[in-house]
Amino acid sequence: MKRSAGALLICLAGCGARQPAAAPALGSAALTGARDSGARDWRAVATPADRERMRRWRDAWTDGLAQAQRSDAAAVAAQGALFAADAALDDPVPPVGAYRCRMFKLGSPGGGGLGFVAYGWFDCRVAATADGAVRLSKLTGSQRQAGIVYPAAPTRAAFLGTLMLGDEARAYAYGVDKTRDVAGWVERVAGRRWRVAMPYPAFESVLDVLELVPAE
Repeated sequence: MKRSAGALLICLAGCGARQPAAAPALGSAALTGARDSGARDWRAVATPADRERMRRWRDAWTDGLAQAQRSDAAAVAAQGALFAADAALDDPVPPVGAYRCRMFKLGSPGGGGLGFVAYGWFDCRVAATADGAVRLSKLTGSQRQAGIVYPAAPTRAAFLGTLMLGDEARAYAYGVDKTRDVAGWVERVAGRRWRVAMPYPAFESVLDVLELVPAE
């Protein structure tokens, strides 16, 4: 991707914080498409590219974290278990409700960009869909992930969704545009603290980590 486009995405992520965006009308059928709309095994839904980057999550974590620590070791350490690769606890799926969330970007592809970027708090929501799936949506900010959380193991769940930019009001269908597809592992790292670790996103970083805590 050209540098100018990358710079635009960085601005979109950080500019206009807390600006309201329409909640994405994204149920599991819209996310997965007709071919697997009722599936509950994330592997049956994920694209081959997303299965591969989910498989390589530890490579992304190791590289992204090393770059982040070189960039700002104190800021990384201050987040404690959030950036510890093996900190996952049981019950990885966040309960339905409103959340505060913030994005951290670890590492830069090729090591030539910013090694660590931390954004402020935004609004997220976890909701149940009509067909019993769990939907996670980032509601505010200029980069907004929205997708379905699939149970995968006692300590982790899989997140498959898409990325909305700017003033877009609806999400792309998953699998239509690989630059908009997002995939990650959902884990609980403290009593009421969750993360979505997204390895090798299409833009900017090696690992995106979305932190979620209940809104109170």
